[in-house]
Amino acid sequence: MKSPFPILAVVLCAGLALPSAQAMAQEQHQHEAASAHVAAPIPATRYQPDAPLRAGMRTVHQAVVELAHAEKGHMGAAMIRDRAATIESAVVEMFANCKLEPTPDAALHGILVPLLGDAQALKANPADAAPVARMRDIIAAYPRYFDDPGWDAPPAAGGL
Repeated sequence: MKSPFPILAVVLCAGLALPSAQAMAQEQHQHEAASAHVAAPIPATRYQPDAPLRAGMRTVHQAVVELAHAEKGHMGAAMIRDRAATIESAVVEMFANCKLEPTPDAALHGILVPLLGDAQALKANPADAAPVARMRDIIAAYPRYFDDPGWDAPPAAGGL
């Protein structure tokens, strides 16, 4: 097993300072540092996500769908921060609980690290909705890597 410290260094160097709960979750999960935010090649056969990954990505997907209202100026700062916190929490949960082989884990990091950064950017500046479009693009990459049954189904209505 590889030490979690190289990935922490990559994340921290990328300007994504993690609060202690996130750092602890990060520390619990073993990672490939070099692939933390470098796009992994699309696999010939998509990877099988585990249950924590499926649940976490659905939570992120729902929050990003709801954040479309922020892009149109129809969502207040408190709601934007709430959705960003939901994404941040889901990412931390995925880091802590996903148990994938090294190659799919590396691909997952190329998705989760940028999501975390954009969620933190939204929390810091909810008036700038630019991270929402980036998050939408990031989650659009998820089904290219992972064969997640039901992913094409629209997220559940609600939240607003």
